[in-house]
Amino acid sequence: MSHTITLDWTAVCPLDRLEPNRGAAALVDGAQVALFHTVDGLFAIDNRDPVSGAYVLSRGIVGSRGGVPTVASPLHKQVYDLRTGECLDLPGMTVARHDTRCHDGIVEVRLRREG
Repeated sequence: MSHTITLDWTAVCPLDRLEPNRGAAALVDGAQVALFHTVDGLFAIDNRDPVSGAYVLSRGIVGSRGGVPTVASPLHKQVYDLRTGECLDLPGMTVARHDTRCHDGIVEVRLRREG
């Protein structure tokens, strides 16, 4: 049976360093994470594109589909729900999502590991 293991909150950067609707890559506890600040909030997903295996999702195109905040892979254009990590184009394909918050103007990420 799989379960989610959450780690500690890690300070990543000041909120004003994140450009609205643009991704940014960050190294959090040894994991490459793609951070996004959109009108819907802060989101963090693995930077690794599960289709290509390349670490490129932070360079993806931020948008929305049916009111869902999304990022499209810059390589093959698969679209991922930033809230859940689910691929909206390929059923069953997902990218890990992580918890985010802004604390005293600093973006913090807490990794979620499936194990």
